[in-house]
Amino acid sequence: MKPTRLSTLLISAAFVSGIGGTTASAETILNVATAGSQNMVDYVSDYLGPMFEKQNPGVKVRAVGTGPGDAGSQKIFEKLSAQSQAGNKKWDIDVAVVHQKKAGDMVNAGLLGKYRNDIKTGKLVTRSTAKMALGTNVDGFVMPMFHSQTALAYHPEIVKSPPKTYDELIAWTKKYPKQFGYNGIKNGMSGVSFVVGWMYAYTGQAAQLMDGPYDDSLKGKWDGVLAKLKTFNENVSFTPGNAGTLDMLNRGEIVMGPVWVDMFYSWQAQGRVPPKMKLQLIGPGMPGQPMYYVMPKMAASQDLAKKFIALATSPAVQAEGIVANFNWYPGIDAQHVQPALDPAVWAKLFTDVTPEELASKGKAFPIAPFFDDIKEAYEKKVAN
Repeated sequence: MKPTRLSTLLISAAFVSGIGGTTASAETILNVATAGSQNMVDYVSDYLGPMFEKQNPGVKVRAVGTGPGDAGSQKIFEKLSAQSQAGNKKWDIDVAVVHQKKAGDMVNAGLLGKYRNDIKTGKLVTRSTAKMALGTNVDGFVMPMFHSQTALAYHPEIVKSPPKTYDELIAWTKKYPKQFGYNGIKNGMSGVSFVVGWMYAYTGQAAQLMDGPYDDSLKGKWDGVLAKLKTFNENVSFTPGNAGTLDMLNRGEIVMGPVWVDMFYSWQAQGRVPPKMKLQLIGPGMPGQPMYYVMPKMAASQDLAKKFIALATSPAVQAEGIVANFNWYPGIDAQHVQPALDPAVWAKLFTDVTPEELASKGKAFPIAPFFDDIKEAYEKKVAN
């Protein structure tokens, strides 16, 4: 169910004026602020909120959207920071959903409370993303809402033996020039993810790029790796972006290219890409990223906030809400979700890319300064 334009405007106004405003009823308000697209707000207001309210009579969940991308997370950061600087004893956001980078910034700024060890579902996530966020230690402060992931989509009737590694992909593109396509680093993160995976594969610096510490001298060692990528690009087709790669795959203009897994399966369900198309997560790996549930340090309703996040990260809710409805990979470890998931849904999402492959090949994006260096180096030494 989509909100009306009026309800969307009211939600936005609530955030601007202070989402902890009074209500005429005696209800306890649980304020949930979420960055991301409108579907993130809908997920809380139409699915999670009513479920939590039913389990907790007298509680009203109020969902507020702050906008897509890191800018949406930045608005949450700024609001919490302002309340902290004002010395407020109770802050008017109880739960927030934020992007990976801003979660680290919030921890460093002392804006978040530790809670993961206080909820039962905290033991159900072991991926490194629950402990480190682009080089920042966030252990205890976050629970992944979901994990997005990139992989190569391909036509199995044409690509009989898809490449399993970057080395095999290079050899494949030499044999079948222009049949692989990606968007470079413009207009979509699927191409950026492919480039980052390339750097992980060939620099020998993957661990440091992901976890730090930052060393400005490392980029001086990339010339050979970037020259290799420039040569590789001579045999590929360039796409307009995330959707453009899928469009070209659908039209048969290319037969393989990097995509976001959730976007791929959503398009496939809508008949916008062929039903027989498959995915391959090549080694040594490609990046994805989580969205996080966090609890502000001075949240007014901390006990309810913990209960809300525990519900949101429970196997049943992760199965129905995250995997079945959105085609996202779960925030908690997949094996805990499988018993609660329809076998057909599990087979769709975890046959091409298995939980074991996600664990071994699902990488994080680099810490921010290395990430900037990679994008700048691509523009200077590969794109030109």
